[in-house]
Amino acid sequence: MFGLINLNKPKGLTSRDAVNRVQWLVRQAEGEGGRLAPKKTSSRVGHAGTLDPIATGVLVVCLGPATRLIEHVQRQPKRYRGTFLLGRRSPSDDVELEAELLADPPVPTVADIAAALPAFVGQIEQVPPAYSAIKIKGQKAYDLARKGQRVEIAPRPVTIHGIDIVRYDYPELVLGIRCGSGAYIRALGRDLAESLGTAAVMSELVRTAIGEFHVDDAISVQDLSEDILGGVVLPAEWAAPDLPRVELSAGQVVELRHGRPVDRPVAGDPPEIVLMTPDGDFFGLGKIGRAGKLWPVRVFDVAKERE
Repeated sequence: MFGLINLNKPKGLTSRDAVNRVQWLVRQAEGEGGRLAPKKTSSRVGHAGTLDPIATGVLVVCLGPATRLIEHVQRQPKRYRGTFLLGRRSPSDDVELEAELLADPPVPTVADIAAALPAFVGQIEQVPPAYSAIKIKGQKAYDLARKGQRVEIAPRPVTIHGIDIVRYDYPELVLGIRCGSGAYIRALGRDLAESLGTAAVMSELVRTAIGEFHVDDAISVQDLSEDILGGVVLPAEWAAPDLPRVELSAGQVVELRHGRPVDRPVAGDPPEIVLMTPDGDFFGLGKIGRAGKLWPVRVFDVAKERE
């Protein structure tokens, strides 16, 4: 199988658990006697953008050779709806660990919150939570934190495209957040609350979209089955919707498959180009390189891989 699945991850399940479920179904479908047939195939399955167990929503799963496109999915802008409880804090910045209530914390108004938001929009410096998968000297931060060790993570730049107040009824604050890759939403809530003289923990998180993959169109893990698996696999080229797309000639396909460049097919200097065959099938990615020619970056020959 070659393509993407827009999966709606439920609460309480890790991203790896969700991927394992898909991988098991792919192996059943692609195995000997399976409905999707080839007897000898790769059942590589991966995901783009980890969601914590507390979080739900869009998890884009890449199948087979499309796992080589994970980084392109991860680059796409993300949308979240985060719910925060003000006036409390926890070591994990969410309700996964027991939250401590602050003594007589301030109660910010909607106007106070709205006035504080602009400072968190644009490229900002963010310190990831101590309970995160960030590696420190080869070890994950949450492993160190669980052992009671002091965790110090350097701030890193992240991009926040916008924040909207969806609902506010103290202590509950719901925000709509648009951001780039690498941003921690629970850290954003933590820092926003701190700027208001209080603290906050994230109680819910929904990833509502990654690029053009929307939660309203996603299939739940519970509804996914071998019978419908083939019908929910999306085209692999959806991994890079922001790149220009060109249709190659049959001769160009042959040249690029053998690592040889062809004449430039587009104007300008795009970072990469989505390559399609004369039949409209996804062939791979290319870029403008030496001598202004189009060179292959990553090409796929799915039929060959399935032989």
